[in-house]
Amino acid sequence: MGNHREHPGFDVFSPRCPSRQTLENVTGRWGSLTLAALADGPLRFGALRRRIEGVSEKMLSQTLKALEADGLVSRTDHATSPPRVDYALTAPGEQVAAAVVALISALYAVLPDVLSAESSA
Repeated sequence: MGNHREHPGFDVFSPRCPSRQTLENVTGRWGSLTLAALADGPLRFGALRRRIEGVSEKMLSQTLKALEADGLVSRTDHATSPPRVDYALTAPGEQVAAAVVALISALYAVLPDVLSAESSA
């Protein structure tokens, strides 16, 4: 385990580490779902909102802005009529999204055990 120690100068367990805010943006409910949805390729805002059922327009907009500020998502405005905006993963975003997708896959793999534990609790 210990992979969090592989980057000297960063310590996610320290409240002063800049990784904390990005980790919060990535692991929050909407951040992780947004990254996973974009792992399949660029999407327009409306398509992304439909893909992530239950997210409000406001929360998706805030999530995209935070992930864009972190350099994980890019926003491309197309000079068309009507206006078109695409959201896509950047190279660092692809790396983080791959980890999120792997986490989702790991969750799927143990979900029968989780559901069994929950039903017997």
